[in-house]
Amino acid sequence: MRGGLERWKRGVDSHGVRSAMAYALEGSCDASMRLSSGVEALAAYSDSTERTVTRFAVTEGLIVSDELTREQLTQWVDGFDPESGTRRGRDLSSPQADLLLDGTINAPKSFSLVALLHEDLAAEFEALQDRLRDRVIRIWQRELNARRGAGGRFREGIHRLEVVELQHRRSRALDPHIHRHLWLSVKVQGRDGAWSNVDSRVAMKLHTLINAEGELAARTDPEWVSALARHGYTLDAAGEVAEVAHAVRPLSRRANQIEANRAVKLAGWRAAHPGQEPDWEVLRQIDRFAWSKDRPAKPQYVDEDDWAQLIRDEIAAIDPMLLEDARRAAGESVLARLDRELLMMMALVDADQRSSASGGRFSMVDVRAGATRAVAASGIVATRDALQPLIDDVVAGALAEVVDLLGADPDRPQHVKAFMARHTAELKIELAARFDRLNEAGTDLTPDVVGMVSDTVVTDALDQGQVDAARVIAGTNRLVTVTGPAGAGKTTMLRVASEALRLQRRRMVVVAPTKKAASVAAREIGATASSLHALLADYGWRWGYDDAGMEQWTRASVGDVEELGVYAGPRRYPLRPGDRIVIDEAGMVDLHTARALAIVAEETGAQLAMVGDHLQALPVGHSGAMGCMARRSGAVVELKAVHRFRDPEYAALTLRLREPASREEAVLVAQQLEARGEVSVVTHAGAARQMMVDRYFQATDTHQRIALVTATNDEADAINDAIQQRRLDRGELTLDSIAVGMDEQRILVGDTVQTRRNDTAFDVENRAIWTVAAIDATTLTLQNPADPLDVRIVTPDYAADHLHLAYASTVHGVQGETTDLGVVGPGVGAAGLYVGMTRGRHRNEAIVLVSPHQVPVDVLADMMMRGAPEITLDDSQRAARAELGRAAHDPVESELAHLGAWISDATAALAAADAHAASADALSHARTAYAVAPDVADREALRVLLSSRREAAENLCARLLNPAPIASEPPPPAVSVAPTPSRSGGLSR
Repeated sequence: MRGGLERWKRGVDSHGVRSAMAYALEGSCDASMRLSSGVEALAAYSDSTERTVTRFAVTEGLIVSDELTREQLTQWVDGFDPESGTRRGRDLSSPQADLLLDGTINAPKSFSLVALLHEDLAAEFEALQDRLRDRVIRIWQRELNARRGAGGRFREGIHRLEVVELQHRRSRALDPHIHRHLWLSVKVQGRDGAWSNVDSRVAMKLHTLINAEGELAARTDPEWVSALARHGYTLDAAGEVAEVAHAVRPLSRRANQIEANRAVKLAGWRAAHPGQEPDWEVLRQIDRFAWSKDRPAKPQYVDEDDWAQLIRDEIAAIDPMLLEDARRAAGESVLARLDRELLMMMALVDADQRSSASGGRFSMVDVRAGATRAVAASGIVATRDALQPLIDDVVAGALAEVVDLLGADPDRPQHVKAFMARHTAELKIELAARFDRLNEAGTDLTPDVVGMVSDTVVTDALDQGQVDAARVIAGTNRLVTVTGPAGAGKTTMLRVASEALRLQRRRMVVVAPTKKAASVAAREIGATASSLHALLADYGWRWGYDDAGMEQWTRASVGDVEELGVYAGPRRYPLRPGDRIVIDEAGMVDLHTARALAIVAEETGAQLAMVGDHLQALPVGHSGAMGCMARRSGAVVELKAVHRFRDPEYAALTLRLREPASREEAVLVAQQLEARGEVSVVTHAGAARQMMVDRYFQATDTHQRIALVTATNDEADAINDAIQQRRLDRGELTLDSIAVGMDEQRILVGDTVQTRRNDTAFDVENRAIWTVAAIDATTLTLQNPADPLDVRIVTPDYAADHLHLAYASTVHGVQGETTDLGVVGPGVGAAGLYVGMTRGRHRNEAIVLVSPHQVPVDVLADMMMRGAPEITLDDSQRAARAELGRAAHDPVESELAHLGAWISDATAALAAADAHAASADALSHARTAYAVAPDVADREALRVLLSSRREAAENLCARLLNPAPIASEPPPPAVSVAPTPSRSGGLSR
């Protein structure tokens, strides 16, 4: 089971509350819509006047439930007790205030199909989801916390937590898709009796474990697996029902056609009713028309009672055998036959692979999630309680293979990322050692020679930074690093360096992390160019994954028989001593790839030059290779001039935007951007999306290219869908021909799309941008927007797996692109902000989302600030300490630690005073005239103070051992908790 955790915001004029009501009581869910966009985005299928929703409350692991009416649900969502009307905690009126956290439990679609085909499986599936729901909300109550104190410094355990469950059986297209939403109220009651907000940051970090629990339930629950087996069904390696998985895509394509039918009908209704919007009854009729259209012998408006039978008919049309019922006996538990060592490595690899954004660091929560996923994939069938010892064993085994960056600390919050996989730590150390060995000093080319070469290669003179970079690349330092901002003229500089090397009878080989970037380099530089992996493959490197999922790099020897023939050694890219390998876009090179390249350089005598910007997009794997080599290079050049922009003042400003020296400097940069009109302010996410859509059409209406950069793929998908729909409404696109893209996106002729996988058969590259020129039953024709004669043909299957809309993209999708305009949406990180604000030659704009109490320039300045790069283990240790410092801490533990430290210091001081007094007594013994009287009064005062601090520590222990009882619901507005007498016998003195 898979699903995300989304925040529902209050919105302007509490629009979020109204949206929640419509969604809960009137709406059905379109699972392909990742972001809630308000009432108008929800399709209504039933009369909501008498509907209720179920609320679950968990207290100390005990779950009770009741029903909430519309009015009560409104109160509950808005932060009030739905029975007494009492506000829970502070009133947070900001449009950006969280109302609830929406956890989606999505099962594989094949589960919905078998539940539709068999009534008993439908009941078993509901029971499975019930068991999972109860476990999830118990985990939330046990492991989440509220925050207390100034800045949320202290964490407070949760006494009572409440969740509303929504059950959905169909998509908006009326196709089967059974899933649930667990609405976690942000208002929770702490163990101290007070109501406040849940720590949503911890909830987000915990959700990887929640998803893992879903996978475990779906694949190991004995009641569910036995029920499937009774009908002859099994689960495949991906967790799908193997016998029906092949029917999922045909049904999804049908759903895409339904969306097209719906769009046509809705457009017709709006044309006939100008200035009006359809109510829920009209939308319901449109939805049913869209669903029934083109279904042979079916009425346009179907009765919902016939829905299940019509879906069965469609399944039969796909594969009649799916209606057969081949019963068999259920399998047995395989607990004794498990490869526990493999499970431990799977857990470690899972945590490690999810840690690339944090420099290779992960948390105890990440390890537990990895262990849970590993057990889920093992094939075991057992109850959840029976699996816990195994999961604990796997966690312990995985922890034996980690480096703890902070040392053992039982009080450390489990979400703090302070672990690193031992193999990742060793990889960082090995790469540094290899670069150290390669770092042989040489000489740079003279400026005069570079100037003469430049005159023959380029028309414009190089700036000083470009001259220096060309000198070191064409020189003889074994390791060279050239860093520089976007638009610094790196390509022009490399063209000069390539010619200078050629004149020395040395070869430049340009490689890049992606085939797309390599193709651009070959075209613009004129040197031999390839993807970095193609060069490494030529030198025998092979890469893949072992049974645990760990990335494995091996080396073929000359004469080895491989799948494609006998390996004969390097043929495409022969290297000689003195040749220069230039790694373009080097900031995107991961550690594994850099290690293999260092070995090739060491063996061949080739020299390395990393050229790029470590402050732009990072690699998919572990980053830090470019920074590691920069610290060990014989020559490092920083390009500072920017040539891309028409406005020199803006060019200079982007350099400060790239890496502000301090928070104060970031504020100054933000103020200048605001003064230049390059900052737009919105107060809710919907306004930001609308603004980005508007900017797209303003640009295209004036024949300008624009880059839209978003913080997440979900946000990009929402904007892509909105732009496509407006293009449809404007008549720029039609629904005459439709294809299905990744994640079931609708693809139309004229859409801007991006290919997401290299494929030599179709001659397409990952992240290349295309315009869809034609769609038919067997092919899609893609056209290069910059060259209409550059055409590719792909199949519908390739499109379904590797093609998606590309009007908007995350930072990785626009890296390396140059457009006329650039717009950056809210919530991006420092790299996304910088990359987005340097795409447009003519103008760039940042959209900033603010709360009423926030200042836009402060929000923008915060977006600019970066964490320190984590290149070494010392860097990672500092980052882990900083994260621990930001986390909320247990107030009792914090105060005890403070008192314990004070008592220790005071005891030492008192002992020293006693020793001093004893020494004075000894010196004055029998020598009254020379006696030195000890400061008895000071020592006695210290003893009294020490006693009082010990008493305070005992009181804290008493409160910890004897927590005050919590008032039953509904609680009074404020609960005071008096200290209780100690049952401990006091602290040891």
